[in-house]
Amino acid sequence: MAFLSAIFYFLGYHPFLAMLALLLGGLFGSAVLAQLGGHRAWFALLIPIFVFTQINFFTGHMLNAVFLNAFGTQGHAAIVHSRETDSQLNDKNIWEYDAVLKTPDGHDVPLQFNTMSAAIYPIRNAILIPPENEMFVAKYIPGFERNIVIMSDESDYGKRIIVDDDRGPVEKAAGQYAVSPTNPAFIKEYRDALQAFIAKHRGDADPDLIQDYEQQLERLGGAN
Repeated sequence: MAFLSAIFYFLGYHPFLAMLALLLGGLFGSAVLAQLGGHRAWFALLIPIFVFTQINFFTGHMLNAVFLNAFGTQGHAAIVHSRETDSQLNDKNIWEYDAVLKTPDGHDVPLQFNTMSAAIYPIRNAILIPPENEMFVAKYIPGFERNIVIMSDESDYGKRIIVDDDRGPVEKAAGQYAVSPTNPAFIKEYRDALQAFIAKHRGDADPDLIQDYEQQLERLGGAN
């Protein structure tokens, strides 16, 4: 399993080198097969290899995240240093991170990743990097600990992001209600949003926030 982790690490962290290695390997393999079989059609194998290497530029870290989530061992890690680079992704500068993984058996493993190579699970259309010096849940394969996946939803920072996102419908409904507090549709939407948030986050949201939402819900009890 450590060998597989090393392969996924190479694909996710070094996609350009992986492309060169796979294309050169494919070229050599195709040449050998063409020589043995007497058919140059074996060189067509380079087409799917090339397509895979191009896809890997954008999905290598995602495949790595899925693999580590499925087979990894849980540990905890923290980013200890971050630095902005001149390279860009989607018009934003790429950041490089130094982190330390703490394994259950007491080992400390220094590691590095950047904005593009970071494996984060669940996979979303967003790169949710943990704050510096805050512990987060990670998974890794024993024997190749430098390759980790950040378990965002199981980490405190990820839970805060989920709570903040789920406040959106409540704040929207509150804004509508403030504009027209006698509108029955707005009242119902506000009440439903409060009830849904409280039911979902009673155990992980700020207790003061839950108390405030419960008080708002009580005030809505008399509205119609």
